This record gives sequence, C-alpha cells and structure tokens, in this order.
Amino acid sequence: MKKLLLISVFALLVTQLRAQQLSPAAKVMVLTVSPGHEELYAAFGHSAIYISDPVNRIDRVYNYGTYYYNQPHFYLNFARGYLLYGLSVSTYERFQGYYAYFNRQVVAQYLDLSLDQAQQVYDFLENNALPENSMYYYDYFYDNCATKIRDVFEEVLGSDFKIPEHFTKNPDHTIRQLTDHYIKEEFPWGKLGIDICLGLPMDKALTDNEYMYLPDFLYQGFEAAKIKKDSTWAPAVAAERTLLYSRPMDYPMPWFTPMVAFSALAVMGLLMLLVQIKKGWLFRWFDFTVFFVIGAIGLLLTLLWTATDHHAAADNFNLLWALPSHLIVAFFIIKKSTRRWVNWYMAILLPFYVLLILFWNLIPQDLNDAFIPVVILLVIRAIAILKR
Repeated sequence: MKKLLLISVFALLVTQLRAQQLSPAAKVMVLTVSPGHEELYAAFGHSAIYISDPVNRIDRVYNYGTYYYNQPHFYLNFARGYLLYGLSVSTYERFQGYYAYFNRQVVAQYLDLSLDQAQQVYDFLENNALPENSMYYYDYFYDNCATKIRDVFEEVLGSDFKIPEHFTKNPDHTIRQLTDHYIKEEFPWGKLGIDICLGLPMDKALTDNEYMYLPDFLYQGFEAAKIKKDSTWAPAVAAERTLLYSRPMDYPMPWFTPMVAFSALAVMGLLMLLVQIKKGWLFRWFDFTVFFVIGAIGLLLTLLWTATDHHAAADNFNLLWALPSHLIVAFFIIKKSTRRWVNWYMAILLPFYVLLILFWNLIPQDLNDAFIPVVILLVIRAIAILKR
C-alpha cells in the first residue's frame, strides 16, 4: 500500500513538472532596477530574473535579494556574518508596484534563448525556489542578488553562455571606489559606516567578472554576453525595453556630514584646551567619552576582524587610530590624579598620531578623510591631559 502511494505521489509530481513546459512564446528577461534614494541598501540598485509565458500563464519574477527577520537568531547571525538570504518569487505586477512606489526605473533585457535553454533556466529557478533550496549564505560583494543571476546562467547553460573578460569601461577599480560612486554624496554616514567597518579587502582591484556585484555592471555584462545556439554564437540580449520609467526628482544632499560633525568636535576640543590653559578648567568627562567611544570602536573592529565571518572586515587599518587600548585608558583619565603611565601613553600617542595624519594617504587602505578631524581631536585632548 505504501509503495503504491509513493508511486502515485511520484507520478503526480512528474505530471505537474511536465505541465510546466514553456511555450515558444515564453520570454526570459534580466531586470535591472535603478538605484534608489529611500535607504542605503537601495542605493546600489537591484537585479532579478523575469520569466513570462502568456500561453501557460506563467508570470514569475525571481529575486535573490530577500532576507527574513523572522529566521531564528537573525540579529546574532547577522552580527557574526552568517547572512542567510533567500530566493523569493512574485508576479511582475507586485514587483513593479513596489519600485513604482519608490520612483525607480526597471529595464528588461530579453535574452535570446532557445526554447530548450529557456526551459532549463525555468526548471533550475523553480527548483531553487523550493523552501529546502531557497536559502543561501549572502555576501555583499561576491554572492548577492546580482552575482546570483550571473551564476544561474553560467551554471545552467555552461559553455553555451559566456561573458567577455573585459567588458567594463572603467577597469581596475576597487570595491570601495565603486561603492563610493553610489553612496558618497547622498549617504555620507552610510559610507562612513562601510569605511570604518570594512578593511583592506575593500581596496582590492576587481576583475570585470567581480564588478557584477553591482546591478549596473551585471547589466553591462549581459549586454556584452554571447550565447551559443545551433553551434553559432550570438549576442545574449535580443532586445531591451524600459518597463517602468522613473520621474525626474531633486533629492536634497545632506549638509550634516561626518566631516562637518567631526570637525566641529575637533574645534570644541581645541576650545576646551584653551579654556583649560586660561582658567584651569578640566574636562575629564569629555575626555573620558572621547577615549571610551574610540576604544569601543577599536574593540568592535577587532571583533569583526577576528571573531566573525565578515571577510571584508579583515586587515582593518582603522585600528591605527581607533586603538582598543583607549577603552582602558578612559577609566584612568576621569580620575582626579593622573597616573604616570597615562602620561607616558599620551606622550607616545602624540607623535604617533601626528605621523599618522602626515602619511594618511600612503596607507594601503583608503581611510575615510572624515576621520582626520577625529585624530586631530585625539591629539588635542592628549595635549590637554599632559598639561594637567
């Protein structure tokens, strides 16, 4: 009886799978969504695969950029670098409605696939969308919503699909430089967070293939791609169409940038030093806060480097100024009588920080210039502590 039941279930599954055969009217498209202005993550754009078959009423948008807050231990896993994302599926109407709300453009590249190739892609995506297959470990730069799409076609079509090695118009850029292009002006605080948390791996020159972590470059890659049909190589993209237009709008650029904020802090620290020299006032709580916060940042960067799977957080040269030892020193700064070793600490810190500022642009990692006023603030407050 059990065998009969299993055979019946298997037969039903086979029948369902065979019922999902695409018709010659089916279209396979790569969708590229323009960068958004609503959130930091939206600033890089988005990519998806759209399969439409009006004959069989198939209308499926496959989105590899989905994360779920309700998964067990989400925030702990996120902090440790275990970023579980998933492949979700929706209709094009829902997909377009979401991006229309945020005023973002959607461009479709119609791929010149044979019916058999289109079927292979469709079967792969349907299988990948099953609950037991849909989740994967996300990486911001090497395994995201855009690189997954490239990988799908390379895996499914194999040697019948290829993207030229050199298709970009601006080669040899680093991840940090490409990332800055999208967020530097509109999301300066987001850029600051990325620059402080992610280390030297962000400054590696990328190959053209690695550029495709960004949807705009995935678009360029498919624009240059070739596909083999009937022993003949042809452009992979047969046609292109803008499915959703964005409205021209002016988005205000923030004036309160990290450079403004940290420069104001440095000026405040200098004024406190002048008041100390003139009136003898000590600002121990201010110094405690500065050194405690900088030390806490250094400890966080150390943990991101050594205790998590955030690979891009390794080899972080921000630890040259965000010294974790400041965290301990802060508790001795606040005391009325300064320990002798604290004075020695400050005396060593002064020339070290001055040299760091002088050779800032020679450091292998591209450090954010907004941190220069922070280092100047530390120099000023080190002088103030020595003058006590």
